Amino acid sequence: MSNSNPAPEPQIPGTYSTDNPKTAHMDPSAPASARVGTVVWGLIVLALAALIIVAQLGFVTLNGTYVLIGLMIGAGAALVVGGLLAARKRDNEPTTRKS
Repeated sequence: MSNSNPAPEPQIPGTYSTDNPKTAHMDPSAPASARVGTVVWGLIVLALAALIIVAQLGFVTLNGTYVLIGLMIGAGAALVVGGLLAARKRDNEPTTRKS
């Protein structure tokens, strides 16, 4: 018995295939964007480091409770705004689903 279906070609890492409808509309040469959560947490760490340096140098006396409240409000606002912007950007992409 012979199999009339040819063997599938091996997928080579870094190549682009249009067989998957989920990724068919994506541009393989476009750089991947950073996730909002990663950017926000990175900014939180940088802000904490800057506040610690400023406090150790003696320029300002910081109240830890107020610093944490401010960072939480800023991080929450950044996550909400970033999520809304990402959702708006995602809604502009063409859909591949049938109506």
